[in-house]
Amino acid sequence: MVFSVYELNFITDLVEEQLAKGKLRWLANFKEIHRDYTLDEFTIPIYATGGLEEKGFFLSKVFSTLVTPKYKIRFLFYTSPEIDVKRLRKLIIACKNKFRGDDWIFLGLVQNKPIEKAVKEAIQNIADKRVGVAAYSLTSRDAVTSKNVLGKNLQKQLRLTEAKFEAFDLPNYLKSFTMVFFLGTLMLIAVALFGSLPAVHPVTLLLVAFFSLVAGHQIYKTHYHTTLTLNNKGFELREGKKVTRSKWSNFKDVTIYITPKNETCLRLYSKEKTLDLPLSRIGISRKDAYNAIRQLIKRR
Repeated sequence: MVFSVYELNFITDLVEEQLAKGKLRWLANFKEIHRDYTLDEFTIPIYATGGLEEKGFFLSKVFSTLVTPKYKIRFLFYTSPEIDVKRLRKLIIACKNKFRGDDWIFLGLVQNKPIEKAVKEAIQNIADKRVGVAAYSLTSRDAVTSKNVLGKNLQKQLRLTEAKFEAFDLPNYLKSFTMVFFLGTLMLIAVALFGSLPAVHPVTLLLVAFFSLVAGHQIYKTHYHTTLTLNNKGFELREGKKVTRSKWSNFKDVTIYITPKNETCLRLYSKEKTLDLPLSRIGISRKDAYNAIRQLIKRR
């Protein structure tokens, strides 16, 4: 089974999404993400830097400043059709020469072909405690990790077989807020017209606006907020409380579809019906998502 460069690019986007959304915060608080980072002879699709400093309340920051080690955390995500032992060793040596001292190095590897036995043994036998490696094969679904603490933590936190996309949809939130605020204002006007209190004034309007922010967000979450979870077998689409699950094998084709509201979707075609995945509302790259999902459907 041959996997295209589009699927490797798509997985790279999934990892970047995890970093940007803070999904790898149990490894470190990553603050900078580089794309196509040059390291000796290698081009690293994703290179992220961070530290162990805590974010949050004042006491957490004080504890972090006084107690937490100050060395940096380096995360590198590398993809290739195939990685042999020689290339693996060159990559690790390049990392160790570039990032000296006490820095921790997390190295995530994804390749098309099955992982060779020699490569598995080389990863499992990594002795350096500051280098953790986790490798994954798209073809065989094999995963292997270095037996040290960093490698085990990386394998636990790095999600390569499933990814969840979501984004805050401002237009639909504003729709929810406006609806609540309009109804609240109408209620104030009704009280002013038929009651004995002057209900419409800046303080009451401010209270209605505050209530609309909270109630509008709840309406948005239960009716409009969209999340899309993808894996190699299929997907789960949540639109508010509505949940749609399906397998790629149920579909025969995919196209890019523009709705009357100028939203970009991937339209999936089956024998019975079509199904739209709303890319505009979840922040996925249109090109890489289309090509990767097209490959997944072709493999059915």
